[in-house]
Amino acid sequence: MYKISTDKEINCTKIRIPRKDRKSISALLLSPKSPKKNAPGILWIHGGGYLTGMKEMVHMSRAVDLVKKYGATVISPGYRLSFIAPYPAAINDCYDALLYLKKHTDDLGINKNQIMAGGESAGGGLCAALCMMARDKGEVNIAYQMPLYPMIDNFDTESSTDNHGKVWNTRRNHLAWKIYLRKHAKKAVSPYAVPARQKDYSGLPPAYTFVGDGEPFYSETCTFVENLKKAGVEADIDIYRTNIHAFDMVKPKMPLSQKAAIQFNAHFEYALNHYFASNE
Repeated sequence: MYKISTDKEINCTKIRIPRKDRKSISALLLSPKSPKKNAPGILWIHGGGYLTGMKEMVHMSRAVDLVKKYGATVISPGYRLSFIAPYPAAINDCYDALLYLKKHTDDLGINKNQIMAGGESAGGGLCAALCMMARDKGEVNIAYQMPLYPMIDNFDTESSTDNHGKVWNTRRNHLAWKIYLRKHAKKAVSPYAVPARQKDYSGLPPAYTFVGDGEPFYSETCTFVENLKKAGVEADIDIYRTNIHAFDMVKPKMPLSQKAAIQFNAHFEYALNHYFASNE
């Protein structure tokens, strides 16, 4: 759909991540040309409505700046898409990738107390679900989450109802949830499938996100941040005037996208200096 090019200022390596069954997950490992000690380790999850997309989309994402500007090591997993395997395949793959990241912190020069997660759209939804799963399982402590304009509610919201925004809209949203959840598309399911169904937001990692006010995920993103704050979790959101879903990726040279990138980096820099979660 879009031309994806690799930034020559960073290293990109193909890796395989073991799964609990006999197969493995393909993934990309992004790292700086000059590695830093105790760098943050970030699992960055691509979007595509759970239905489409690929791990290479990381090269279009905010994660590139995290490698170039802050020395982060990023893993982008090629999780199973919903038309091949519905929920819980994608979240299970992402959790296995998170376990891999924790296991290899020493090998990759990662600060084990700054394991983070991020992603856009459906990847943002998987990021939010992953943080909930990690909290509940207690195997990995995530220091910070960055679920950008996340796809986290299978029920229609004020902004996702009759939405005709660019890139994503109501019709596509209904179809994507139907394929991901199959017969449970209109039901209250596990928050690991639909993070908006979460009842307990306490103990989740601090969060930052941004979203356009005219796109389908505006309302559910705002509600997610409000719920985190009500539970005492530090959370921030920037709202931009646009109906273009994933505007920063689709039109990266647009002034609004450049402003969003600057703000994102500023929030990440704050997180880098303030948020840690013990994984001793």
